[in-house]
Amino acid sequence: MEFNHEYFMLEALRLAELAYNQKEVPVGAVIVRDGEIVGCGYNTRKQNQNAVLHAETVAIYNACKNLGSWRLWNCDMYVTLEPCPMCTGAIINSRICNVYYGAKNIRAGACGSVINLFDYPFNHKAGIFGGILEEQCAELMTRFFENVRTERKLLKEQQKTLQSQIQTEQP
Repeated sequence: MEFNHEYFMLEALRLAELAYNQKEVPVGAVIVRDGEIVGCGYNTRKQNQNAVLHAETVAIYNACKNLGSWRLWNCDMYVTLEPCPMCTGAIINSRICNVYYGAKNIRAGACGSVINLFDYPFNHKAGIFGGILEEQCAELMTRFFENVRTERKLLKEQQKTLQSQIQTEQP
């Protein structure tokens, strides 16, 4: 059965929603070989307090484990957000063929937004294709960070109220 790029990006978005529901930055990734998902992941760095647990690195780890090889020949990655430098390095090192991403990462994107690491003379270059279900991917990120800002604002207001109560209760 042949699937299109949107199908796999929807799978990555489903994983990003899992991250969102766990208050993690909502990024999801799947790795595909011959039309089959062989690895998947989503951000878990906050809950595990581990800076390297981005969606892409988790997906690469799982694909390597499932395929029994660190070389992900003939594999493509679908990820909801343009990979950062760390993840792009992992993509290069694992020999992923193509990267399909949803939304641009204007602050840390290493596939063209801030820098394109594939322009450098590393031993492997993946094809890069952006904008797959971009609106849905970007909307999830926007909603997440709006919630973060709202929660911070509420926390500050609660702290001010508590401080005010403490001050009025003091003799």
